Amino acid sequence: MNQIIKISSDSGIPKYKQLINSLLEAIEAGVIQKADRLPSINAICKEFTLSRDTVLVAFNELKARGVISSVPGKGYYVESTVTQFKHKIFLLFDELNAFKEVLYNSFLESLKGQAVVDIYFHHFNRHVFKDLIEASNGAYTSYVIMPAKFNDVYSILKQLPQDKVYILDQTNATLVKHYPSVHQNFEKDMIAALNSGMEELKKYQKLFLVFPGGKEPIGQMKGFHKFCEQYREQWESEVIVSLKDHSIKKGEVYIVPSDKDLVSLVKIAKAENLELGKDLGVISYNDTPLKEVVADGITTISTNFSAMGSLLADMVLSKKNKQIENVSYLVSRKSF
Repeated sequence: MNQIIKISSDSGIPKYKQLINSLLEAIEAGVIQKADRLPSINAICKEFTLSRDTVLVAFNELKARGVISSVPGKGYYVESTVTQFKHKIFLLFDELNAFKEVLYNSFLESLKGQAVVDIYFHHFNRHVFKDLIEASNGAYTSYVIMPAKFNDVYSILKQLPQDKVYILDQTNATLVKHYPSVHQNFEKDMIAALNSGMEELKKYQKLFLVFPGGKEPIGQMKGFHKFCEQYREQWESEVIVSLKDHSIKKGEVYIVPSDKDLVSLVKIAKAENLELGKDLGVISYNDTPLKEVVADGITTISTNFSAMGSLLADMVLSKKNKQIENVSYLVSRKSF
């Protein structure tokens, strides 16, 4: 065992870190290899006069990094000989789309090879969300979570180590109390975006928000209502859940968080000879390169997803405990 583990009482390094470093050095030197069984916790405690808690802290840290694994009733084994990663990150997205891919790529690039990242998707299914959280508990050094609009999400997340959890994209009053985040303020951003487009809005008589009420953040609707209430004497306004059976008229502007509704509007405008940006206004959500060219340019309300990814990476690597708003802006193009 002394070939694998070296613990010194004279060292200023905590004993659990000495144990971690010893095992990592043994793996790197080839003394122990993948699938090898490690000495038992009891054997290590007896040999080096360590408490069980000290050994468990070290083993749990190596387990979180993905270096070792445990088999109930049998012990601990070397899982991976890749030891250079200090961070093993559990990344849980709601879904993958064009702008989330930008966020993900920026996050990976900004980590600069200092971490391994496992990405999962819950697809707005609470049961899948819960199962993934439970299965990942204890296996990672950091947990980055997109909680979407799930009710009482804290009851699921609280099983994870609080100092290892980071909230991404959407947060709420309960999560703010417990976890750092890089998020959007959908209510405030909607109001600010519409205010910045005030001159363009003057071309239209009525404002619509197409809000199906599924995965879309509720803050978008709250912001729309507040803006329209403030300017109720200037514009009529309405929230509709679908474009199905809805009659579109000249002089209206539509805010569409869903790209499916965006496609429908562009098709309807073409079929009814309504010119976007003149007869009919269209504002989409979340900018992509494709929206720069579709219908000569689609106006969007969008945050900078690349910046969001780099902010998140810095927060995880430096273990910052902050609430960071990644602001959205109106990107004005021909459709508005």
